[in-house]
Amino acid sequence: MSLILGIESTCDETGAAIVKDGRVVQSNVVASQVALHERYRGVVPEIASRAHIENILPVIRESLTSAGYEFTDLDAIAVAHRPGLIGSLFIGVTTAKTLAWSLAKPLIGVDHVHAHLYSVVLDSDVHPEFPAVGVVVSGGHTALYDVKSWTEIELIGSTIDDAVGEAYDKVSAILGLGYPGGPVIDRLAQEGVANAIRFPRSLLGRESLDFSFSGLKTAVLYHVRGVPGRDDPPIDLNDQSLRNIAASFQAACVDTLLTKMKRALRHTRGRSVIVGGGVSANSGLRNALPSLGVPIYLPTFAYCTDNAAMTAGLAHVLFERRRFSDLDLDAITSSQFAFRK
Repeated sequence: MSLILGIESTCDETGAAIVKDGRVVQSNVVASQVALHERYRGVVPEIASRAHIENILPVIRESLTSAGYEFTDLDAIAVAHRPGLIGSLFIGVTTAKTLAWSLAKPLIGVDHVHAHLYSVVLDSDVHPEFPAVGVVVSGGHTALYDVKSWTEIELIGSTIDDAVGEAYDKVSAILGLGYPGGPVIDRLAQEGVANAIRFPRSLLGRESLDFSFSGLKTAVLYHVRGVPGRDDPPIDLNDQSLRNIAASFQAACVDTLLTKMKRALRHTRGRSVIVGGGVSANSGLRNALPSLGVPIYLPTFAYCTDNAAMTAGLAHVLFERRRFSDLDLDAITSSQFAFRK
């Protein structure tokens, strides 16, 4: 049994959540910063940090109030302390350490990316089959993991340039569709022709498990504006051409992701696939995943994007093993390559 407060501040969402026994979400509060960053077509670290300072205490108070608990009811304080933007991380980690010290509660540091994988069990009774291939797809991460258990996770592939969600944002900017790009491109793609344009699928080496989306983004740019040094006229971005570009771009992303997942299943002999991160909400990806032929575990839409419930949930597993963090817990910008027992 545990009742854990989770804190999330890795990027541009300030989150706090109360989770019971690692699965039952009692509250999940998120203060979004999309409106602050929209004009810049991406997250500005300094703006994100300042917003976290303003939001973090009200968000924590709201998470407790809405769940009907007091600080004294908590068994532990958990915080996503890696990876992320250093200024944003620092706000969450400092707050968590202060609360843990002042309340004399255990502190539990959690890897944000690993927590995205754990999000599939929140408010659910599913028990993923291990070993599993873990896939985290978001604006900041595109990575494959060999997941032996919730406490034995090894990175086996990652992006060498843009994350897939970042590619969506950049293509959205090229098409003049605004920020964030994922939802709007997904919506347009459902009304377009996926094979209207054959955009490249960058698969790298024959058995490579790494990703690259920068070339795909550049291919969309050249398709829209023409190749530099040539006399190709820019295309007319009417409603149908936008739908077809969105559908063809999304098809290239999904094909690439599925190809790498198939390779990872062969490499690890995984029995299932666990998918987390903001892009796990994408309809094209969700519709294609059953073709892998193994059980697929996805989070509910509420837990696809950054949230603190997944942090508190994974912290329960560590709490049961008494894997507590010291008060000198660091904010770390990169993820660990392995997280073992």
